[in-house]
Amino acid sequence: MPTKIHFLLNDRAVCTSEPGGLLVLDYLRKKEHLAGTKEGCKEGDCGACVVLIGDLEGEKVHYRPVTSCLTPLGELQGKHLVTIEGLNLADDLSPVQQAIVAEGGSQCGFCTPGIVVSLTGFLMQEGWDVSPAGIKKALSGHLCRCTGYASLKRAGKILQNTIAKDLVQTKSRIETLIALGALPAYFRDIPARLRALPAMHTEEAALPSEFMVAGGTDIYVQKGEALPEARVKILNLYPEIRGITRQNGHIRIGALTTFEEIAHHPQILEIMPEMPQYLHLIASWQVCNRATLGGNIINASPIGDMTAIFLALEAELVLCEGIKSRSVAIKEFYKGYKKLDKTPGEILTEVVVPVRDRETKFNFEKVSKRKCLDIASVTSAVRVKLDKGAIGDIALTMGGVAPIPLFMRNTCAYLLGKPVSKDTVKGAMPVAQSEISPISDIRGSSDYKRLLVRQFLIAHLCKLFPESVKARDLI
Repeated sequence: MPTKIHFLLNDRAVCTSEPGGLLVLDYLRKKEHLAGTKEGCKEGDCGACVVLIGDLEGEKVHYRPVTSCLTPLGELQGKHLVTIEGLNLADDLSPVQQAIVAEGGSQCGFCTPGIVVSLTGFLMQEGWDVSPAGIKKALSGHLCRCTGYASLKRAGKILQNTIAKDLVQTKSRIETLIALGALPAYFRDIPARLRALPAMHTEEAALPSEFMVAGGTDIYVQKGEALPEARVKILNLYPEIRGITRQNGHIRIGALTTFEEIAHHPQILEIMPEMPQYLHLIASWQVCNRATLGGNIINASPIGDMTAIFLALEAELVLCEGIKSRSVAIKEFYKGYKKLDKTPGEILTEVVVPVRDRETKFNFEKVSKRKCLDIASVTSAVRVKLDKGAIGDIALTMGGVAPIPLFMRNTCAYLLGKPVSKDTVKGAMPVAQSEISPISDIRGSSDYKRLLVRQFLIAHLCKLFPESVKARDLI
């Protein structure tokens, strides 16, 4: 008997037996005939398919914009799915739509529904300021080839000038947005309606799964055609492997914790204050709301951004199979291209990071064809601490220059105990070059990637120790 999925779609309850691996985008367009959600790139890059997903958290529903082309239908159990049709008001445009019209922010209209959804979702975030930086973040996952972005940013300025004050002064953004005409009135009843939904019937849960889906940001790009017809285990239905805590000198991060949750959590910001800036380079807000730390690590891409970061943090990975669990150091986890120290039945449940003292410094660098939101050509991270002027502890990683995310063991060994100086950096360069084995591909030639490794060595130490290393001395 197929699994039944219960959720709210805009203002009505839905119970469906469609496959859990079916994309939300395809379900909306082909089964519900809601064509406002557009199919563009189907890779999470263009934003035409953005919807809101609301999760009941305590007494409130927290909404986040996501790309429906990377979201499995099975994940909607017990949630509120909102499309552009669910935001349209019966008699008038919403303030978001009015602002876009006023500034000429829509021409062909293909991208506009997703943009309206993201901007509305941005206004719904409790505690967030309606600022130019916030508007840019809300628009970060959207491409518009007709109008460009200046008109959309001006539309955001209208929102800042007209409704931002009302949102700051309210205890409930949902109520205020309803009063302002930015949300339909049915949003008021969603928490009670979600609590009344039946639980999922999981008759298929005991069957072996062909695929495990977390954020879906890569697997749906690679194998999207196979997933709707396959037996899929939706990992996001297991919230116990999500969240961030601190215990006994370690930060424990559930494998299903999203990039967005990691970017702003106080425990993460304590050890990496620039994490929000790093995420600005890595992915859009809409994709960060989907992508998970565990998925990035298990994907084993040589250019995984978060993998490079947590490799430099020398994290431990907790792998579970049934009631059995074990830990493995992340720098021992990658055995070859897409080969892991992991059995087929094991699931990564936690990433454990030691908390080091405040003298420890961290930096992340990335170069890609686009400055932001693109697959890296080469990525790198470093964690370093000085001891009496010399390097007392260091972990350096490089991505995109070997078959695996590379922990630069020999380079770290060379740097250990040496002073931070131009001579030390120059001496480390040939050691680093001997450790890497880049190949030429669409993201750059092998020679270009070797040059980036050299430049990253300089960038790391110049940024962390500007009083000791000057870039001009290393040209």
